[in-house]
Amino acid sequence: MAISLTAAARRTRRPGLARWAFYGFSVFACAWIATQLYYFAQIAVWNVVNPQSTAFMRSDAWRLSSERADPAIQHTWVPYEQISRNLKRAIIASEDAKFVSNNGYETDAILQAWEKNKSRGRIVAGGSTITQQLARNLFLSRDKSYLRKGQELIITWMLETLMDKQRIFEIYLNSVEWGDGVYGAQAAAQHYYRTSAAKLTAWQAARLAVMLPRPRYFDEHRNSPWLSQRAAVIARRMGVAELPQ
Repeated sequence: MAISLTAAARRTRRPGLARWAFYGFSVFACAWIATQLYYFAQIAVWNVVNPQSTAFMRSDAWRLSSERADPAIQHTWVPYEQISRNLKRAIIASEDAKFVSNNGYETDAILQAWEKNKSRGRIVAGGSTITQQLARNLFLSRDKSYLRKGQELIITWMLETLMDKQRIFEIYLNSVEWGDGVYGAQAAAQHYYRTSAAKLTAWQAARLAVMLPRPRYFDEHRNSPWLSQRAAVIARRMGVAELPQ
């Protein structure tokens, strides 16, 4: 009799566990879909409204509030036409030579990054295009994980679907990190060269473009020989960089 009661208890417990598992999965799925819909709607709005801040900016503002008396982020939005063509060409030459023609992804670059990460035993590269970098800066964190990379690819698809290349590039130029608390082309031009984004020379633009993968490091190491050498390479490539129309 005791054995049969135990078996019956197990049979009644299993459907309960299944229901809870289904409930948990449903909550997770609904939350994930709601998050994607939020991203999609926000990107649609940014087609006509300029972003006031990004996830990276907000994260930095919180960090700087505990490190500085004045934690203000350096950031000033300027229209696409008021940003030097030198800087636009330098960034494309340095970060994403096929920006105008690709669909937001570079499969070869992603595969190369995957192989590099496997050989190092940790995530050290992402193979990101300009659009992927923008997706990360706008919505995500600085943490490196394949889960975050997957979300980045989904947001990249949204950006490429809802925006043209020039708008993507305009937002990128105005929101990318260029130093400790320095965001966007105008703030970078003022921070490093005491000039405007519209007046950046080819050499200044090449140096700024090369800083992008490690902006905080190069903010502190502006006399790095590697920075100058790499900038010379990018300066030579700028002439063939294709800009979005």
